[in-house]
Amino acid sequence: MIFLDSTVLIDYFNGKNNWQVDILDSILGRELVVIGDYVLTEVLQGFKSDKEYQKAKSILLSFPCFEIGGKEIALKSASNYRYLRKKGVTVRKTIDSMIATFCIENKLTLLHNDKDFEPFVKHLKLKVYNK
Repeated sequence: MIFLDSTVLIDYFNGKNNWQVDILDSILGRELVVIGDYVLTEVLQGFKSDKEYQKAKSILLSFPCFEIGGKEIALKSASNYRYLRKKGVTVRKTIDSMIATFCIENKLTLLHNDKDFEPFVKHLKLKVYNK
């Protein structure tokens, strides 16, 4: 099961060419690809055109969508954030901390295009999809 971060989906919808989008293209229909509620929000809020928004919404709603939040993930995310701070790493976005923690706790592999996840890989054993 592959969890998609918004960075990959935004690149996909913007027609960017990178290895993450190539991987997404190659695994669609062959592997279980999932998103989270925060990812859904991050991606959809960026569309200016109503037509493009509706098209993207239809595509995104075809993926299984997990509810990322909740008390347990919030507490574990705060703990992970504090742990990384003690290691000298500052996570810039709370949502990234929650997504990483959700993936760690649920043993999901994350496909992303965001350096902010690297400390989670290095220090907290986040599994990520690599080339």
